[in-house]
Amino acid sequence: MNQLWLPKSVLLLRTYSRDALAADLLAGVTVGLVALPLAMAFAISSGVAPQSGLYCAIVAGFLISALGGSRCQVGGPTGAFVVVVSGIVGTYGLDGLFMCTMMAGVMLVLLGATGMGAAVNFIPRPVVVGFTNGIGVLIASTQIKDLLGLRVDVPGEFWPRLPESCWWSPTTSATGARSASC
Repeated sequence: MNQLWLPKSVLLLRTYSRDALAADLLAGVTVGLVALPLAMAFAISSGVAPQSGLYCAIVAGFLISALGGSRCQVGGPTGAFVVVVSGIVGTYGLDGLFMCTMMAGVMLVLLGATGMGAAVNFIPRPVVVGFTNGIGVLIASTQIKDLLGLRVDVPGEFWPRLPESCWWSPTTSATGARSASC
């Protein structure tokens, strides 16, 4: 059998020891303590039930460990997908999210099998940093309402969200005068 296609975890079973098992168990517990609450928080932010985040983190973590291409690999939830997932869930529901996930998985397998996955190396660092910062701003803007203790429905889009959750929101005082404040 061609060893190029075997997962690294299968190749390393020949030399696996008790010391490696102990280190892997400690690393797994450490990652789990961080990843499981994070997965629940991202699920809630995405508009799905917290247990969906748990299921996803457990299944994905196992698959990453079992099928990964590195001896030392950690996998867990990432905040950059919250905005994408919440948009898909809001438009197409949980079934649409499942279908998008399956389609993305097929595309990733095809990119890996054909070697085209290496094209990601040609994306400039400023593009990656800008994308990540943009996602951070979007996620932070969804939390303004909770930070300020507001009890209003906040739109899913970025620009309409700001007036609803920040100082631009017009309010009416007891005297009938309108002001703009949080």
